[in-house]
Parts: sequence; C-alpha cells; structure tokens
Amino acid sequence: MSASSTSNASSSETASASTGMDRIALSLPGGGISGALYQVGALAALEDGIEGIGNFGTYIGHAGGAVVAACLAGGISANRLYRALLDPADPFFPLERRHVLAFDTFEWQRMLKTAYLAFRHAVPRLDPRRASPTPVGIPDRIVEEIDRLEDSLPAGIFTLDRFERVLAEFYERREIGNVFRALPRRLRVIAYDLDSGARAVFGSKGFEQTPISLACAASCAVPLFFSPVRIGQRHYIEGGLCSMTHFDVARDNGAQLTIVVNPRVPVSTRGESIPTGHGVGQSVRDKGLLWVLNQSRRIASQAMLESEVAHPPDGMSVLRIEPHPEDAVLFLKNTRSFEARRIVLEHAYRTTRARLATWLEAGGGLAALGLRAR
Repeated sequence: MSASSTSNASSSETASASTGMDRIALSLPGGGISGALYQVGALAALEDGIEGIGNFGTYIGHAGGAVVAACLAGGISANRLYRALLDPADPFFPLERRHVLAFDTFEWQRMLKTAYLAFRHAVPRLDPRRASPTPVGIPDRIVEEIDRLEDSLPAGIFTLDRFERVLAEFYERREIGNVFRALPRRLRVIAYDLDSGARAVFGSKGFEQTPISLACAASCAVPLFFSPVRIGQRHYIEGGLCSMTHFDVARDNGAQLTIVVNPRVPVSTRGESIPTGHGVGQSVRDKGLLWVLNQSRRIASQAMLESEVAHPPDGMSVLRIEPHPEDAVLFLKNTRSFEARRIVLEHAYRTTRARLATWLEAGGGLAALGLRAR
C-alpha cells in the first residue's frame, strides 16, 4: 500500500479548516471490478478511522469509480457497501457478471450486414478478367478489400444497456433517485464524446438532466470491450482517457483537498507466481492478450496520475491512496471468485487503516481541515 500527500497550498489552507468536509473532494478513477472493490475497502477504512469523514463536498468518478461515487453521493456509506460485498448472501447490491458482459447483438448484426455489403463490392474488383482503372494487381486489391472490412468490425464486443438498467433499478430501490439534482451531495461523472473528443462532466451545467445510471454506463464504456453509450444524439466512451483525477472539476466545486483513491497501478510480479486459467505463470504475459492490454493501460494511467499529482491546482492539497505495485498482484485473481473479492476488500481496508495515523500526523490536508482519528 502506498499513499502520498502533496500540498500546493498557502497558509490560507489552515484557515479553511472551518469549512470542513465541504472543502474535500473525493476522486475515484476507474479500475474495473477489482478496482471498485479496492476503493470500497479503502473508503470503509477512512470512515472507521477518521472522525466525521464520509460526507465529502464533491464526488468525482469515472468508469467503475463513477458507480462507487454515485452510491456514496446518494447517501450510502462505504461501510454498507463493504459489508454487502463481503457477504455473497447480501442482496443489497445485486450486480452480477452477466449484467456487465452482455454481447452487443446489434453491433454484431451490423457487422454481418456491412461485411456482406463490403464482400459484394469486393467480388467484381477481384475478378481477374475485369480491367482495373488503375494498374493494381490482384494481391494489392485483396489487401484493399480487407482494409475495407475493418469498417465492419463491431464498435464494441459488449453492451452496457443491461448494466445501466440494473443501476437505475438499484438507485430507485435504495431511494437514491436517478437524478443528479436530487442527490444530497454533488456528483460529477466523467465521460468523453466520441465524435468531438470533448469531455462531458455529467452533473454539471448542461449535463444535469442525464440520468445518473446512464452517465455511469457512458463513463464505463471502455473502447474495444464496450460499445459507446448513446445519450440523446451523442455517443460517449470511458472517462479516464485524458485524466485520472480531474482536479479542475474538484477546484471548480470549491475543493481545497482532493482524496484520490487510485486502484489502477501497474502490476509488479517481482518473481511471484501469476494465477492463470491454465496453471501458474511467471509473467503477466502468461495471462494472455487481455491482461497485456490491461497492464499497458495501468502503465499509461500511472504516468498520467504521477504528472497530475505533481502539479495540482494552486491552493489544493492531494491525498493519494493506492495499492503498492507488489500488492497489485491481487488484481490478477478472478473476480468471479468470492474469495478473490474478499481478499481485495480486506487488503484495501487493512492497509488503509494502517496508514491513517501517519497521514493525520503529517499535518497535510486532513489535519488542516480539522479531521482527527477516532
């Protein structure tokens, strides 16, 4: 477990102590199911270990972190989520793997239809008896037609439609509501517009009408795996592409301290055995294509986070909570296993509790805002 506290604040930070929790933002980057488990465990430890913490002024999340942030902003405590996720018999949050990994049948049908049209276009061009308007041989024509087929690939393997419906039902059942303006605390969910590249901050002016469940689904739409989520006439994808922290959103909502709970750190094996579906491996490579891609995203995300934490907005302190790279091996386990989920939850809780006294004694943002150990 590693954690750091940086400060770019002046002496006015001490004067902000009286503003308390309203001056603290919680930023929850994405990290998949295991990342959300880590965040819940770490936040439950904060609630148990620090007096008065839990009702942050602003909650910012993207991808899996957006789902956790929405629950917290709606008034559900991290401890309640922690207990529910530790107990497989607890029906409090009934999200199942089938709700997330649902094949996008529309995209696969589109692929078949457009591939057929591309094939019809290709057949005449590949006829050796037909003269070509350009001096291109048959092998080169084949390559050109294969390139044409790239446009027939699906926009994503899975759809998040079912996931969005489960979230909407959960928010209504727990009386959170599915409307940003009805929440007791400020929630900001980040995604990116596929057709413009612009960032969308759902919950802010101009984006407050979007249902929370739909905003969370859009923020979770990781390219390649999930099809973009349509909201109105726009299509949105994952919210962690250009920033891990979105400090500017926290600053614009008056935050003087931002707590970042980052689960997406590169896995450092250090010679440890790697659990795979076909035995024990020695490298992330042994986990196959998807984990090589996952690790590459973790490396890029960590570099982005390091840069952001090193240069926070003026007047803002940052508390960063994340697993140690060697501990990240825990995330290699199959999250369909209850035992694997329990290990991540309990590890996050235990390691966070162990560091609380150090953070409070360091005299950084937590102490300046008047927070103390229970």
